[in-house]
Amino acid sequence: MEASSIKRGRTFILFNVSSVLLALDQLTKSLALSRLEDGPVEVFWTLRFFLASNTGFAFGTAKGYGPWVGVVALVISVMLIRMKNRIEATGGVISLGLILGGALGNLADRIFRGDGWGQGAVVDFIDLQFWPIFNLADAGIVVGVGSLVYYLWKQDKNGLKAKSFGARNSDA
Repeated sequence: MEASSIKRGRTFILFNVSSVLLALDQLTKSLALSRLEDGPVEVFWTLRFFLASNTGFAFGTAKGYGPWVGVVALVISVMLIRMKNRIEATGGVISLGLILGGALGNLADRIFRGDGWGQGAVVDFIDLQFWPIFNLADAGIVVGVGSLVYYLWKQDKNGLKAKSFGARNSDA
């Protein structure tokens, strides 16, 4: 397959996965804002929907540093887009899309749910009651990072096998 069509395919996957996650994240946050203002909704076992906001970083750390978190999210987003052509497996590109969509979903909250750049709060609403409250963007980031680590490990492992196999063939 031609290199430019592979790049286009990766770009298509990356932007579609990130766009779908971004749209679902913003939709569920809007629903949470409109339906959870009267209090939490018990769903199942320890799962409940509980409206919360976060002006800081992961798990509520660094409160008040929203503008800096926004800048970091932008830098990471650019790095993820540039990284897509270094990932061999389609699953790895999907992982990048999940991370990008999650970063953009939370960045959108910081931009559009406040009075200025980075002044907005991220809307969180999924509450397991034994873990910090999160949203779909956060879930996408966590799943994306975990699966990306796997795909990068697998790619590195396969790359090492290919090099050693090639070395043995050249020795023969």
